[in-house]
Amino acid sequence: MAEQAQATDSGPRPIVPFLKLGSNPHLEGQKCSTCGAIFLDPKRVACSKCGSTGTLKPIALSNKGKVYVFSVVHQSFPGIKTPYITVIVDLPEGVSVRSNLIDVNHEELQKDPKKGFDMPVELVTSVVAKDREGHEVVAFQYRPSK
Repeated sequence: MAEQAQATDSGPRPIVPFLKLGSNPHLEGQKCSTCGAIFLDPKRVACSKCGSTGTLKPIALSNKGKVYVFSVVHQSFPGIKTPYITVIVDLPEGVSVRSNLIDVNHEELQKDPKKGFDMPVELVTSVVAKDREGHEVVAFQYRPSK
C-alpha cells in the first residue's frame, strides 16, 4: 500500500526528511516531553539529554534565526557554482542548522565579516533538481530577514 501511495504522489520532494513542505514550509524537530530538549534528527528514538525513550514528539521549528557562523566557499565539486556562502543558523528553539545563505554579496561579507555574525535570517525554499521519477526536489536556504 505504501508503494501505491508513493507511485501516485507526484508532488515535490524535500531534500531532507526534516523539511516539511506545503503552504508554510518549515523545519520539523522533535521535542522531548520529559525534559523539553529539542532535536533536528527525525529518526532519533531517545533523548540524548535525559535518556528517556518514547517521549519525542514532532514540533514545527521557527522560520527565523540568526547566523552563528559563516564561510564563503570558493572551490567546490564540479558543477557547483562558486562562490557561495554556507552558514550555521541558530534557531530560537535552541537548535542549530547548516545551510546556505542567499541574497547576500559575498564580497561585502569578506570585507566586513561582522555584518554576517548574528545576522537575522529567514528560511526560504527552492527547487534545486528533479529526481529519477521527474519529481521536483526542494531544498531550504536562508536569506536576510526584511
